[in-house]
Amino acid sequence: MPPKKASASDPEERVSPAVGGSPGAAAVGRNDHKYTDFILLCQSLMVEENVIERAWRIWESVSTFLDEAFAPDVIRKHWGICIFIASVDLDTVSFTLTELQKKLDMSLADFLQSLKRVDVNVDTVSTKVNSVVEKLETKYFVFSVLYNKFERTCEKIFEEAPQNKDSSEINSKSMLKICWITFLLAAGKALQMEDNLVLSFQLLLCVLEHFIKFSPPSMLKEPYKTAVSSLNSITPSRPLRRSQSKAIQAIVSPDVDPKVVEILCKENECNVDEVKNIYIRTFLPFMDTIKISASNAIPELEEVSRKYEALYLRNKDFDGRLFLEHDKTLEADQEEGSGAERTPKKIDNKDSHLIVPPQTPVRTAMSTIQQLKMILNSANDKPSDTLVKYFNNCTVNPTSDILERVKNLGEEFQRQFAQAVGKGWADIGFERYRLGVRLYYRVMESMLKSEEERLSVQNFSKLLNNDAFHISLLSCAVEVVMTTYGTTWKRGIQQETCLSFPWILSVFDIKAYEFYKIIESFIKAEQNLTRDMIKHLERCEHRIMESLAWQSGSPLFDVLRQQKEQEEQPEQPEPTINLNQPLQHSHTAADLYLSPIRSPRKRGSNSVHANPVQGAEIEAASSGQLHPLAQAQLQKSQKSTSLSLFYKKVYRLAYLRLNTLCNKLHLLTEYPQLEPVIWTLFQHALQNEYDLMRDRHLDQIMMCSMYAICKVKNYFQLLFKTIVTAYKDLPNTNQETFKKVLIREGQSDSIIGFYNVVFMQTLKTNILQYASPRVNYHTYFIIYTETPR
Repeated sequence: MPPKKASASDPEERVSPAVGGSPGAAAVGRNDHKYTDFILLCQSLMVEENVIERAWRIWESVSTFLDEAFAPDVIRKHWGICIFIASVDLDTVSFTLTELQKKLDMSLADFLQSLKRVDVNVDTVSTKVNSVVEKLETKYFVFSVLYNKFERTCEKIFEEAPQNKDSSEINSKSMLKICWITFLLAAGKALQMEDNLVLSFQLLLCVLEHFIKFSPPSMLKEPYKTAVSSLNSITPSRPLRRSQSKAIQAIVSPDVDPKVVEILCKENECNVDEVKNIYIRTFLPFMDTIKISASNAIPELEEVSRKYEALYLRNKDFDGRLFLEHDKTLEADQEEGSGAERTPKKIDNKDSHLIVPPQTPVRTAMSTIQQLKMILNSANDKPSDTLVKYFNNCTVNPTSDILERVKNLGEEFQRQFAQAVGKGWADIGFERYRLGVRLYYRVMESMLKSEEERLSVQNFSKLLNNDAFHISLLSCAVEVVMTTYGTTWKRGIQQETCLSFPWILSVFDIKAYEFYKIIESFIKAEQNLTRDMIKHLERCEHRIMESLAWQSGSPLFDVLRQQKEQEEQPEQPEPTINLNQPLQHSHTAADLYLSPIRSPRKRGSNSVHANPVQGAEIEAASSGQLHPLAQAQLQKSQKSTSLSLFYKKVYRLAYLRLNTLCNKLHLLTEYPQLEPVIWTLFQHALQNEYDLMRDRHLDQIMMCSMYAICKVKNYFQLLFKTIVTAYKDLPNTNQETFKKVLIREGQSDSIIGFYNVVFMQTLKTNILQYASPRVNYHTYFIIYTETPR
């Protein structure tokens, strides 16, 4: 049953030399010229001895799977990647990423792709390195997108510099360099999360506004030239020199100029008030910290470059100044395009004279924000008259509690937003929250109107006095706003930042299982959500079902325990033929938060509301109008609707994931009889051994179920390495899922370690039921200690 012990003929499942083992073991083969060349590369990067040892062991592991015919330069590139992995793992990085790229003659895009290919074993690249690489990849994508946007924007702002200009003059070429490097410095010092496209772009507009304002009008194109001319009472008759600039700069206010910023924001579809706020609250304080004031507003290029150099050497990532030189190290992957402007499209119909602007990541982000603001233009950040009527109809009026809750959560949101982004960004966080509050009241009103039509009642006292309902609804509304402002799309995949879901759950201290109850009703209630936003909320629901709802302390385990204590039958799985179909039900958020709802006596009914008498009883209970004893009896006779619906959704997601993975491994065509057996074991674990899911991931149980059944059926040898390789290609997967699995409190291991120590021990009896008669059971239940760690 457990993965076999490593052998010379079976390298796939052996222990990776990258982790564990003695230094002496790595000395094998070191007398050849390759090791000498490897040492020379390490010395050129000033790598310490412990990193050299680790990097060489990683190389020995990786080289087993590489083509021996690789050219020396390709081998050298792999050495560099191994050195990078070892350095990050040991927190001993002695070089910048750009320095390493220069040594290896690799672009950043090629480097990142090659690093992923090097991850040949379950544990070649640790979760720590994965995390660093993911952040680096997102930052690189954001900055390459912004630089493309910066170049196009500057072409519309600055006149081209004449070829015969005196080098001592400030011309458009040098101004571009100063602008971009100042932005790099501002992003690194004033913005704690440089991977946020919208915030970074708004900061870039602040930098441009500042330098446009202090540029001589002769350097500018219209309409910026006119806007700046009206600011300056002195216009020099000859080109502005660095020594002459102070006289003009001294009379220009350092505050944001409404004319310039309005033009910039209009050209780039950006909110003027937000950019002004960032300029005053964040950009000007940053300029003070680097000692650039109104009297010296255009710094020396060398000065600002020197300040950025110090930041770059400290961060040890890529040198953003090289974008200005179109350096090879920062060349974009041709498949990604890095947000480069594409040819505008013409509509092929009767309106063919219309030109559709090309979509870039920045334009897409700005357009999405505008769509959200249009939806919320008519909304208010206070309850509407309609909502007030609903509140007044309640047995216990919830108005004061709702307003107090909104106020308190707003203060907490603003505090944590500033903590994550930077203290100068607190007001921007509050504006995001205010938009979320508008959406919260708007969706609440829509939900209550639907409930009134459905139940013909207006007293929703119990629902509107339910804390979990309100916090979940507000969290979902704010999540929509945060995603609208914070999402960067790359190849159609949403890039995550530290403000991405589930960040909002920790801010509002709401459990994922409670949050899941609102998602579907929220989507139905707000019909103007974009398709991408609906997909995002559905993905949030999937993440809750995969892992977040199964974390220690989740109310899900309380509900499961209560069900077990009451000796109720767990939710029975539907036939697999039904699991491929969309789930049909008529439950609403009110049903789930007030959760009684499905009576065992009405098994043929999808919803309690199919029974008018029962529906009236429940609505009476929800409004607080039912006698306490009658209410207790009603709830006792009913199963938890929220749990029942949750498990139905979990089964559908689990079966879809399993079916997709089986397809990737060609099991559906070559061994079609295996999938139903794997599903039976998988479903049994979820239904009867749900503690296996505590602080773990649905896909971990899926992969172990697949390995176990394939092992005991003995049709063919399926290695965990093969499963993991196919799993990586599934959508929305994370390598930490198979590299770091909880074994017991405080201890984690790879998926193989989890299978041996936990999964197999828990389900041994069940697994044996499916064993082929020719299998030696005893052999398969020997646990080997030599598994990846």
